Amino acid sequence: MATFVLIPGAGGSAWYWHLVVDELTDRGHDAVAVELPSDDDTAGLVEYADAVVDAIGDRTDVVIVAQSMAGFTAPLVCDRVRVALLVLLNAMIPARGESPGEWWENTGHARAMSEQAARDGTPTNLDGPDDMVAVFFHDVPTDLTAEAMRGGRDQSGTPFEQPWPLDEWPDVPTKFVLCRHDRFFPAEFMRRVVRERLGITPDEIDGGHLVALSRPKDLADQLDKYVAEIEISS
Repeated sequence: MATFVLIPGAGGSAWYWHLVVDELTDRGHDAVAVELPSDDDTAGLVEYADAVVDAIGDRTDVVIVAQSMAGFTAPLVCDRVRVALLVLLNAMIPARGESPGEWWENTGHARAMSEQAARDGTPTNLDGPDDMVAVFFHDVPTDLTAEAMRGGRDQSGTPFEQPWPLDEWPDVPTKFVLCRHDRFFPAEFMRRVVRERLGITPDEIDGGHLVALSRPKDLADQLDKYVAEIEISS
């Protein structure tokens, strides 16, 4: 059995993970979805990491799963507590001294998203609810999409301005789960970023950017597979 600590992306809502929590607990694991202080303008990357560390408490055999923007937070947690495995899910991968706000230009995200949008016939500017649905929720059931849109939280700009403080990637086994139908972080773009920044080959599953809502079982299957491959003491 492992303890999965699930970190959401921008917006910081633990609700995003609720279906995956059910899937993992049905498999006998412990699963903790973290609520981040995303709407607090005084909170930055360190405070986000504080929230995760507090959620972990004295738990052991920890597997951290970081979605999207949480790729900047999760390594900070791994630098502070013992973690058996770090799983990045459709996640931003930081470089030393780079802020989340700089990541987009440094990685060439705008061009990659524009090219993907041309293939899919979807918008590149997220100006309204319809654009958000087309880019993020295209494969999410309509009832979950409606619930997410009703309960969405603001995301402060504070962490986007802060340089990533680590000198190097923490010494923890790291996996990357890439979703083939992600319209926000297109697959070919992320394959390149993962190769350049982590030097590994991502594992790929079907689904879009919000795969924890669209394909929770498939994601849980992949996470369960990782646990079977590593040594968990409990």
